[in-house]
Amino acid sequence: MNSSSPIQSIPPSSSLRAEVERALSTAIISGELVPGTVVSVPGLASQFGVSATPVREAMLDLEKRGFVESVRNKGFRITTVGEDDLREIVQVRRWLEIPAIRIAAEVFPADRLPEFRGMAEQIIRSAATADFAGYLAADSRFHLALIALTGNPRLVELVAELRSQTRMVGLAELRDTRELEESANEHHMLLDLLVTGNADAAGALMHAHIGHVLGWWAGRAEDQNPTPDEMSTRP
Repeated sequence: MNSSSPIQSIPPSSSLRAEVERALSTAIISGELVPGTVVSVPGLASQFGVSATPVREAMLDLEKRGFVESVRNKGFRITTVGEDDLREIVQVRRWLEIPAIRIAAEVFPADRLPEFRGMAEQIIRSAATADFAGYLAADSRFHLALIALTGNPRLVELVAELRSQTRMVGLAELRDTRELEESANEHHMLLDLLVTGNADAAGALMHAHIGHVLGWWAGRAEDQNPTPDEMSTRP
């Protein structure tokens, strides 16, 4: 594992299970642990520097999320990403997040712009250093904070859950690429639109930004992304 890998020794914590699950889910979501890879509880426990119990519990939680499947006498296999699953997640995220970002453009608090700029900068720094754990965490904080501007905590929870199910198996391969840099910079572009109240352009950018899940993050050129009309025909 490289130095930026989330699978590293975990310091003493009151919630080792949660820390292990967070690290493993990051490695799976980003594609560092590729689909089909079989991992063992003892092996992971050794890498994390913890006992087998929190690792086993974390793997069972990840199994419930569909990220891994049990392999008798071997451990757990990272599950293959289903194309239909990704498309459905992208479709629902667009249904929820695009209207939310339009609302955010109408109510965006100018006095909080430095706060959001700081979050966007953290995303860019993490992308530049290929710190995918940091990238995913900062990206989640940024988008959920924008969703929270709607004043609807349940919507924030729904989007957070959908984001936790999103797999970006091509992310780890985008180290030092133009695509990763462009995606990171889109967060500042989005803020530029929000602070001026441009809801239409913000919604269009959000549509494309979420679409990276089916394009760059899946290891595909963006021109292979489905159009909005194609997405709307999906169940």
